[in-house]
Amino acid sequence: MLSKVSEKRMHAVRWVLVIGWLLLIFSLFYDPITHHLTNPSNLLSPLRDSLPPVSVQGEYLKQKPYAAGARIFWGMIIPSTIMIVLVFGHETWRRICPLYFLSQIPRALGLKPRLDVTQNRWLQRNHLYLQFCLLFIGLNSRILFVNSARTALGLFLLSTIAMSITVVFLYGGRSWCHYVCPFGIVQTVLTGPRGLLGSNATSAPPQSITQSMCRTVDTATNQEKSACIGCKSPCMDIDAEKSYWNDLQKPGRRFVQYGYLGLVIGYFVYYKLYAGNFSYCFSGAWTHEENQLSRLWKPGFYLFNEPINIPKIVAVPLTLAFAVAVSNWALTKIEKAYRAYEKKRNPRINSQQVLHRILTICTFVAFNCFFIYGGRPEILRLPIPAQLLFNTLVVIVSTIWLVRTWERSSEQYQRDSNLDSFRRQLSKFTIDNSQFLKGRSLDELSSNELFILVSVLPEFQQTDRLQIYKSIMLEGLTQQNFTSFDSLEILQEIRQKLALGEKEHFSMLSEISNEQPFLVYSQTSLQYTGIEKSYQFRS
Repeated sequence: MLSKVSEKRMHAVRWVLVIGWLLLIFSLFYDPITHHLTNPSNLLSPLRDSLPPVSVQGEYLKQKPYAAGARIFWGMIIPSTIMIVLVFGHETWRRICPLYFLSQIPRALGLKPRLDVTQNRWLQRNHLYLQFCLLFIGLNSRILFVNSARTALGLFLLSTIAMSITVVFLYGGRSWCHYVCPFGIVQTVLTGPRGLLGSNATSAPPQSITQSMCRTVDTATNQEKSACIGCKSPCMDIDAEKSYWNDLQKPGRRFVQYGYLGLVIGYFVYYKLYAGNFSYCFSGAWTHEENQLSRLWKPGFYLFNEPINIPKIVAVPLTLAFAVAVSNWALTKIEKAYRAYEKKRNPRINSQQVLHRILTICTFVAFNCFFIYGGRPEILRLPIPAQLLFNTLVVIVSTIWLVRTWERSSEQYQRDSNLDSFRRQLSKFTIDNSQFLKGRSLDELSSNELFILVSVLPEFQQTDRLQIYKSIMLEGLTQQNFTSFDSLEILQEIRQKLALGEKEHFSMLSEISNEQPFLVYSQTSLQYTGIEKSYQFRS
């Protein structure tokens, strides 16, 4: 949604957010002000603690003023980021994320990356597992160490900033965001193919700056230019949907999504298992509970009005690990059953589409679970009509996202990409088509209307059709939307609409291989040999 906003303006926005975040971190170490605002007797303060007393393991917590830094971070900032990612897409969050901004300090200082992240084969293969493990450790740390211990939370956030700067110092680019950041997993899960209001990268011409692509401002021309170093391909910041379909085949992709749903459910259920009620979770009392660190070796469960003598430091990881395991097991079974059901109804459906739909359901459930439980502390302080309005908004937003995402497929993405390319190529021809468009532009035409237009234009010759087809193929190969090996199948619809056959396809491919051989020869020799043989056979 913010992909077209100038980098100068977004730079200023990031500065504001970074300053605010650093002030919040500073307040975790020293805050002589906000305890006045949380005083229940301060009727003018929006932060005053007005919720009923909360019982934890049969004992009521004492209500008294407290510093609000942890409450603001956990109760307001984190839920806001979750909402931003699903509604506005990862591209919005990536352009305003203060942690990303701080991680780019090495680049701002003109320091070159020490290592090439694409050469780190282990990280390339296993970064999803790494990010999930860090997310798992982070959620355990929240409950055990940093939910209400302000100094511990401040050190936790500062150490995260230091880690992000170190990773970018070593690998450059957005290596922290793509390969290490735990919140990167959350963005992957919640964005899916695209956020609700996310932009469409395929509609932009080649070499454009799209979505949240790394960019900078050229001081000489005052124009934006790409700052991409190719740290990940395909890149979520350049084309989120292309990255989504590609990453479905990665090791751990299924695990992290199924596990994330388990983490969300397990995290909030643990508050009930620990305190003996959900009021402890809903009230937000855990953001300012005194002596959090002193409870590590006290009972971690409270069931049937009795404490269970398992230390909290053991009970927390045990609960979350169990939730992740059960979630993975159950959703794997559901996926298999749904695949068998769909195969009976539609034998042509592929496994990737089945997995996509199960992942979509996971995102929908995880998002709603989060705002049923995670967003409650601040929502419950609103008037009842405002609470109902917010709840309705969450359901409507997530349902619209679900409906729009459900039927999406990699084939549909590829088709849209080809059509966008076709539209761009058609616009290059100086043909008077006003009598057919009737005041509309090419961008307003549907795919069928575009192809009908081509068929009725009297000036449109066979050589024009071949030139358009060649340009579409060249653009797709350049952007790695397809390979020379699978281009025959992927461009089949375009050929049919342009009244071209396989012979013309291989003829254009041969021309491209002569002009830009690296686009064709970059495929395996076996694939290229197959193309050559197919072409010789058909000619």
